[in-house]
Amino acid sequence: MTTYASVDDLLASARHSLERLEPLDAYARVAAGALIVDIRPAWQRESDGEIPGSVIVERNHLEWRLHPASGASLPQARDGQEWIVVCTEGYTSSLAASALVSLGLPASDIVGGIHGWRAAGLPVAAGPTPVETVVGVTTSS
Repeated sequence: MTTYASVDDLLASARHSLERLEPLDAYARVAAGALIVDIRPAWQRESDGEIPGSVIVERNHLEWRLHPASGASLPQARDGQEWIVVCTEGYTSSLAASALVSLGLPASDIVGGIHGWRAAGLPVAAGPTPVETVVGVTTSS
């Protein structure tokens, strides 16, 4: 078992296995069929908003809901589905996306999280959306 001297070392190791996406690149990937999965708790989604079209799966359910063979997967969890994980600032999402990659799922995360997404001028909807549903397309900036 690998141990790390610090959380920063753990994060660096997780990011080593990822293709991290700038917000505009993530937006383009969604247009090509990727799905964004928002892992933040409701209070953060209410505070900062949500990315329209994202699937809401809080962090503690992520692997079970996205792995097609888990027995508890969402309908969107199909073989080969590309997932882009988002959190508030892009730290927890790196750890979560790395866990998905370790399960053989195509996953990445967004540099800067929802804050980076908003700063890039991309659409944000009011939250919170109920867990494990897709955010509606009503948008605001």
